Amino acid sequence: MEESDPISAQPPVPPKAPPPVAPPTTAGQVGSGQALTPDATGGVIPYKNPAALIGYYLGVFGLVPALGVPLALAAVILGTIGLVRRKKGLAIGGLFHGIIAIVLGLLSLGYHIAFVAFIYVN
Repeated sequence: MEESDPISAQPPVPPKAPPPVAPPTTAGQVGSGQALTPDATGGVIPYKNPAALIGYYLGVFGLVPALGVPLALAAVILGTIGLVRRKKGLAIGGLFHGIIAIVLGLLSLGYHIAFVAFIYVN
């Protein structure tokens, strides 16, 4: 009779499971220094500062000649609100969107005023 090897007689050991993944950190109060949960946009779109984001889009669409003046005014106002909210710690992100909203809104207002002045002079 043949003796079996005691090592091979044991059942195979299952592979080890990977360590559990830590849940994402929760967002604390803005400005509290706690880590924020990463978002899918990588922080590019400031969805937590809607004034800056909406102002940005209004600034872009304010460049359209027929719609420009009201959209440009709204872009400057919302861009400013977004920057103030960010500075006070009431919103996360939106610095560049707020700045671009103000710049595009003022640019749009400037060329609309220049166009109207050109029409009345000639």
